[in-house]
Amino acid sequence: MIRGNALSLGQMASLACTLEVCAPKPGNVHRGADFEDVTLQDFLASAIAIGPVFDQADQLSLGELILRSVQATANVCRTNTNLGMLLLLAPLAKAHLAANLQVAAKLVIDASTAADAASIYEAIRLAKPGGMQKSAEHDIADEAPPHILEAMHLAAERDFIARQYAGGFEELFGTVVPLLTDPELASLSLSQRIVHAHVSLMATFPDTLILRKMGEEKAQQSAVIAQRVLDAGPPMQEDYLQQLGNLDFWLRCDGHRRNPGTTADMIAAGLFVCLRQGSITAPFV
Repeated sequence: MIRGNALSLGQMASLACTLEVCAPKPGNVHRGADFEDVTLQDFLASAIAIGPVFDQADQLSLGELILRSVQATANVCRTNTNLGMLLLLAPLAKAHLAANLQVAAKLVIDASTAADAASIYEAIRLAKPGGMQKSAEHDIADEAPPHILEAMHLAAERDFIARQYAGGFEELFGTVVPLLTDPELASLSLSQRIVHAHVSLMATFPDTLILRKMGEEKAQQSAVIAQRVLDAGPPMQEDYLQQLGNLDFWLRCDGHRRNPGTTADMIAAGLFVCLRQGSITAPFV
């Protein structure tokens, strides 16, 4: 279906993922940095692969949309590149009221079924995300709960994406979207605004992928170092860029176990919201 800005849902999903990964965000894969086991090409291939699936969002249930997108990704990439993004993008894509996506996306989740929960569990098992820990209740290896929100509420403290499901996307719409559309940063390029939003989100909410992989201390440390970037001065000026380089170096130490992947997922979802609502439009400058 073509929306008011002449982009289909699939194109917007692919664009959001592409714009996110191409911006040179600290600690993540981008156009100037790969990881040993996953590259920019993997992320771009994944972004392209999910487009046709998201173009069927109106015909698919929430669980089907997530599972089929994970399956499409697995056809082009051997590593999990986008599970967190898909969990966030799917209810946003199925939300029909672009003017009030937050409420509409929450209603999509509320209306989901036990079959949706089972499909989401299957998608997570297929993607094999990093840092997953055994849970005493609703563990991903077990049968899915009757409603996906039961699992998301339990995981909300240790997983920022689960927190969006449980909390009605409060941080996505209350923090991420305003960061990406801040009029005071209008002089920056979109790529620079994405980087700044990424660092700002890290400083405010310690990345939960780092938390799951490395523990509370490293997650809090990542937020402290991100705050140093913000405290260094105006975005993209010399002192800011020096501290940004320090953050990037620290995040890439110890393999890439400190990569702020959940923050990146949130940025991609924020970009999708902006594309749907028309606050970010092509050409992208």
